[in-house]
Formats: sequence, C-alpha cells, structure tokens
Amino acid sequence: MYEWRGDFDSAAVSALHAEGFNHPAMSVDWLTQVQRHSLGWVCARADGDLVGFVNVAWDGGVHAFILDTVVAEGHRRSGIGAELVAQAVRHAREAGCEWLHVDFEDHLRAFYFEACGFKPTTAGLIAL
Repeated sequence: MYEWRGDFDSAAVSALHAEGFNHPAMSVDWLTQVQRHSLGWVCARADGDLVGFVNVAWDGGVHAFILDTVVAEGHRRSGIGAELVAQAVRHAREAGCEWLHVDFEDHLRAFYFEACGFKPTTAGLIAL
C-alpha cells in the first residue's frame, strides 16, 4: 500500500534510511523535516511495516526534487521503488510542478532512467 503524505514514525524512516544508505541510524525528526520543507512524501507499507519511502522536496513553485528514495532490503527489486517514484511524479504534477529533478549514484542509472522514466540532463554540482 502506498500513501501520499502518510503518517510515519521517524525512527522507522531513520532505520530504513540507515539500511538503504549504509550508515548508522541517526536520530532525525523526519516527520517535522518533511512537513516543513517538502511538497510531500510517499510511504510504502507491507503488513503495516514501512518498507519504502521517498521525499519530494520543492522550491514552492514549479520545481520538485526526489530525495531519499529507499526500499527495505527484503522488498527490493519488486517494483516498490519505481511505484514510490511514480506516486511522487503524479502528486508533483497534480500540485502544479513542471519539473521533477533527481540526482543519484551511477549504479542507479537504470532504475531512474529506465524504470522511472527520467531523462539525462546536463547538471552541475558543488560538494560543500
């Protein structure tokens, strides 16, 4: 089941994020963070457990940004990640956004370009 702007426990997102991005779990108030800074987010649940999450940050206008796409290891390669992004695309479009941006590590190219429909663009980045 997928929920746009669904309620979640910050500890569950922290644990999922730590697993997905291979770092120790951090004490982050995810719910307050996304409520303040995001257009929305999508939660994926299986048997009541949070198994996927994506954050849709935005500029308050026509640009939205996919961040923190993550699926629990036992549920990967089942289409959950692509559906999380599809839900994010639909809701960003419904909110009047004209562009949805994403950046990612090279090993995720096939996921974002083939499974999710993003197109390659020229972009720049400054590491801070």
